[in-house]
Amino acid sequence: MLSDLKTVGVIGAMKPETDALKAALTDPVTETISGVDFVSGRFGNVKLIVAQCGIGKVFAALCAQTMILRYQPDFILNIGVGGSLSEQLNIADVGIARAVVQHDMDTSGLGDPPGMVSGINIIEFPSDETLVEGLAAAAKALGVHTQTGVIASGDLFVRDSETKRRIVDRFSAIVCEMEGGAIAHVCYVNHMPFCVLRAVSDNGDEHAERAYANALQMASDVALNVTMAYLKTL
Repeated sequence: MLSDLKTVGVIGAMKPETDALKAALTDPVTETISGVDFVSGRFGNVKLIVAQCGIGKVFAALCAQTMILRYQPDFILNIGVGGSLSEQLNIADVGIARAVVQHDMDTSGLGDPPGMVSGINIIEFPSDETLVEGLAAAAKALGVHTQTGVIASGDLFVRDSETKRRIVDRFSAIVCEMEGGAIAHVCYVNHMPFCVLRAVSDNGDEHAERAYANALQMASDVALNVTMAYLKTL
């Protein structure tokens, strides 16, 4: 029975990042909460809840908190695409977060370091190491090149070299995106294990918009393939 299985939550921002996983579920059931469709069913040996949260940190946080309260997963994966900030990551390569930061969180005018989240007073939200290693192993088995490191989130599509350089200089980040930091923040305060995985759709530079449009589906497929390969090992 589903109640006897490990329960895993997967959150992506957009349809290309989630639809294939929803379609792979056995006996899917959809529940809509606060405008988000949570699709649950069986995938291999796990009970899986898949949600398309929408773009940006507020949608992501809303989705993650609802998923935790309603479904009580054993852990949450945030998957999708992102912009490379690393010379080691090219289009369709994968960045896996050992930690996540919010690059647009900035109370430095009050004396805080950039990225520090007031109240809990941390900059880096650490991923669950078991999830990091498991996803990296799944990617390696598929022949997908990966790098682990800091993934930087913000309500901004990074598309210029100056912004890209600033994020790298401040946080030593390898990938930028728009949801992982919020999901990590919610998971951290709820003591929920998590990891963020991003397949590269662009390089966060002046060519990012065109590259993103051309590579979105391909990069999404890579992220989904790695995620599904990992879930099959559970």
